[in-house]
Amino acid sequence: MTTEQSTGCPFSADGSRPSAEFPPGTTPYAHYARMETLLALQHPLSTADTEPGFIIMSQVKELLFKLLHTELTTARDQLRKDRLDDALWTLRRSARVQQVLLVCWETFSVLSPVEFAEFRDVLGSASGFQSAGYRRLEFLLGNKNPVMAEPHRGTAGYQEVLSQLREPSLYDEALALLARRGLLTTDGSPARDATQPYHAGAEVEEAWGAVYRDPIRHRDLHLLAETLMDTADQFARWRYTHLVTVQRMLGAKPGTGGTEGVPWLARISEHRFFPELWSVRSTL
Repeated sequence: MTTEQSTGCPFSADGSRPSAEFPPGTTPYAHYARMETLLALQHPLSTADTEPGFIIMSQVKELLFKLLHTELTTARDQLRKDRLDDALWTLRRSARVQQVLLVCWETFSVLSPVEFAEFRDVLGSASGFQSAGYRRLEFLLGNKNPVMAEPHRGTAGYQEVLSQLREPSLYDEALALLARRGLLTTDGSPARDATQPYHAGAEVEEAWGAVYRDPIRHRDLHLLAETLMDTADQFARWRYTHLVTVQRMLGAKPGTGGTEGVPWLARISEHRFFPELWSVRSTL
């Protein structure tokens, strides 16, 4: 028996590939994941040793934003269809994506102010504030504000951002589920404008309070509440870590692209998704 046979090597003894169902000059793995394209997307504009890492990790975050958006959209749609068990499983996956996103800041946090300054000028007006992927996530989770769509006007991602603004959020669908379960009343008033900022309400807090006070009777809704809290908690940690990382690299200087920088990050770090799930804890 040859070494290749004993180890289950997918290639023949002469090194040839067993299948030609992919273009020449590549491998099935590289072709499937478009690795050549992906690895050719880094184009540093300076000679700084740390700029390639900054570009790569920025791209990694955007890919993770896309994956997290996919998972949270799936969970939202599953809630709409009363597939709560499936939504809980999907949110379990999304939590792992959030954990990886949080760790991404580790590579930025070790970038000294001097190292960042070596290539900061080549960023020009570029800023993470302009990320359409991140903005879609904010809207999907419920932090709606039409003004926040304007920086994307005229870009390739504007229509996707605008569409996300107009769609129900993950939290909208969670509250609709509470209504279908008889924990929230619908008075026949017009539906809330999904494009406007969400305002916390006492009735929603009381509905979640009923779930928490009887977690055995409302077992699946209690699991949903805590899973949504996991999502909100991870997002709060991500924002705070973003703030501390920028403080470490820039101090109190303005952010890239002329953005406000630390003051804006400090304000947004205080925002919490799913506000009644936070406030109800004071009533239990």
